[in-house]
Amino acid sequence: MAKFNEEWTVGPHGPLEAIDDGLLTVEGEIVMPLGRFPRRMTVARLAGGGTAIWSGIPLREPEMRQIEALGDPKFLIVPGVGHRLDLKPWKQRYPSAKIVCAPGAREAVEEVLPADGLDSFDDAEVRLEIVPGVGERELAMHVRRGGKLSLLLNDILANVQHPHGLGAHVLARLMGFGVSRPKMPWVGKRMFVEDEKALAAAFRAWAAEPDLTRIIVSHGDPITRDVQAVLEGIAAELEG
Repeated sequence: MAKFNEEWTVGPHGPLEAIDDGLLTVEGEIVMPLGRFPRRMTVARLAGGGTAIWSGIPLREPEMRQIEALGDPKFLIVPGVGHRLDLKPWKQRYPSAKIVCAPGAREAVEEVLPADGLDSFDDAEVRLEIVPGVGERELAMHVRRGGKLSLLLNDILANVQHPHGLGAHVLARLMGFGVSRPKMPWVGKRMFVEDEKALAAAFRAWAAEPDLTRIIVSHGDPITRDVQAVLEGIAAELEG
């Protein structure tokens, strides 16, 4: 079994940013030899009260109070098999929160804690989707605010253009985490993709969303420019 954090351990992280109404995001870092690799958490306020936590990262107490002011964390979303590091301390801090994951990731998630399965959140503006073509191991999340759509993707797209340290830079470049432009990491493609046509069709469907404003990825900076072109480009690479 991989090593997972047992206690609330705060690592390096930036400020908690409000990028839309009831939508917060923060970049944390995984400390590694010769560098620090970026990872990102996003928090969405739900219509019925409370919040959904996408890929939870322990933060300092001032930032945690900001999250709690938005609403009690009700759902801990594990967007893919590689994002279980801090699941246990988040569940310990918020024991009533449900653990949400894709069906194909459930076995991996339950190496840490039992999962509750998918949920509709009872919110027309916040929706989870099982990503096609990857063995039901990855989730996407759609968050609509005032006519604008934010799309959250996990390890099928990365935008790590500012890796910190030699080790992080080498890892990001070798594994294709989008050092020069947003890309699908080749390691994710090799590990997860089972049906390239189905996944390409999903990228094209997301690109066709007329209100799509930004893509928030689990590794790297949010993508806010040419978002449709980025998705279409990944689809073309999968089809080619």
